[in-house]
Amino acid sequence: MTAQPRRNTPPIAPSSNPDCCGGKRPLAEVSRSKGLDPATVMALLSTLGNGDAAGAVTDVDELSLSALCDHIEQIHHGYLREELPRLDFMTRKVAAVHGDSEPRLREVRQVFEQFSAAMLAHTQEEEQHVFPVIRLLESQGKGSTQRAGLKETLETLETAHDQAGAALARFRELTDNFVPPEWACNTFRALYDSLAKLEAETHQHVHKENHVLFAKALATDAMA
Repeated sequence: MTAQPRRNTPPIAPSSNPDCCGGKRPLAEVSRSKGLDPATVMALLSTLGNGDAAGAVTDVDELSLSALCDHIEQIHHGYLREELPRLDFMTRKVAAVHGDSEPRLREVRQVFEQFSAAMLAHTQEEEQHVFPVIRLLESQGKGSTQRAGLKETLETLETAHDQAGAALARFRELTDNFVPPEWACNTFRALYDSLAKLEAETHQHVHKENHVLFAKALATDAMA
């Protein structure tokens, strides 16, 4: 059985800034394009969002492939499963109540629906098909019968990360950098705050997959 990418993952709306999460472009290049110091960005990504439920910080660079898969599932996939339903309610409610006053809220709702469907399908694909292959690669090495197509599968996942970055960039554009208008109600303000946290969390999630897990898996596959 080979690791084959699924073809039915819902697409995410495109944006003029598809490199938000740094999927295919080198992290240093993305950082400089945004006026940020690459070393500082890497240090922040390596330390933020690595805590477990007890608040302990995890050095993801030191984790085995299996442990890193477990960490991503528990911390980041768990966050999405808990947060996306809440954001679904909030985007729908705020767009319905305030869409006449702020029409961009309707597009926020549309982009979120696409983002949520795609991310849930993406995490399911990883947990059911991709992460099991990576775990077997680590445990079986040359004996693994599921190595074929791993590189192509991971490239497909990185493309999905690029699309997620495009949606996050669009959220930022539509919300004026997550700054609500002065007249916004508490739910409106809470929505923008939650979208900002979603952006930060997704950056950390994507960094761990693209630059740590996938890189380590490909290096292991090359040595097997």
